[in-house]
Amino acid sequence: MTIGDAGSSQSGGSPAISRHYREGESVGYIMLGSNESPSRSFHYEGRVAGTVSRNPAGIFVEDFAWTGLKVSGQPFALSPASTEFREPLSLAAGYTLTVPNLSKVQPVLIGPITDLLTFYADVQLAMRQKALVRAGDHIYVKHGSPNSWADGRRVILGQDAIDFDITLESIDKTNGIANLIVRHLLPPEMHVKLPSAWMMKPIAALPNNWVQVEKESSGKFIAGVGAETFEAHIELALATGRIISAAMDNPVEVVERTCEDANLTDCDDETHYRIRRQISIEADPPSNPVTTTSR
Repeated sequence: MTIGDAGSSQSGGSPAISRHYREGESVGYIMLGSNESPSRSFHYEGRVAGTVSRNPAGIFVEDFAWTGLKVSGQPFALSPASTEFREPLSLAAGYTLTVPNLSKVQPVLIGPITDLLTFYADVQLAMRQKALVRAGDHIYVKHGSPNSWADGRRVILGQDAIDFDITLESIDKTNGIANLIVRHLLPPEMHVKLPSAWMMKPIAALPNNWVQVEKESSGKFIAGVGAETFEAHIELALATGRIISAAMDNPVEVVERTCEDANLTDCDDETHYRIRRQISIEADPPSNPVTTTSR
């Protein structure tokens, strides 16, 4: 599965934002997250650190490792597999972002891993838009292709599909900062895999764009379908293109049923509820000057 390859605009001049890497550069973030629903309230703080190197194709890549996690304010022990897990991300031209193999990491890390990927995908896509030159420039990018967070164990199906609405909100040359707003919107066509007929009924004005099926230890299946949107506000360093901070608001309107069978046909009555996820990252350390302009 690839992320952020929705294409680039063909009009306009050179983009106002681009990433300039230095080999050996240290990159890190502190991530704060909350996930609220009627049945669950989940809060965490994660730390991720990486180093910039070149991959075999010669493209600069930020290779991240998750170094710490707190859940509800308490330290959470990472397993050896989670500690050894690496998440390669890059804003360099020519690099394709992909969802990594999530089957070996602890389930609590799946959200942070995919949320960091989402921020990078938003920025990478914005950097590829030639029409984003001046403050106030705006572009709509059709994407639609489904993204997956299924781990193959607990979450056997997890997909969403979105289009992008990107605005270069401001360019502050005095302080060397650019601000992006990236909205993830429902596509007008169906793109996610909906395994049962009852999931086809739209929750919003457009086709459903979010689906998740979890298998419980009892053998039952918790199946949900919904309408998901995001709004991300992202602050970038003009000189380097590095993400300084970012915040995302992610509501999902859900219809859920508990089913006895994998085909999701023998199910109880539907339940309607809202999930609201709020995620933010801050560069750690806060400043990391880079003078080299290699890409």
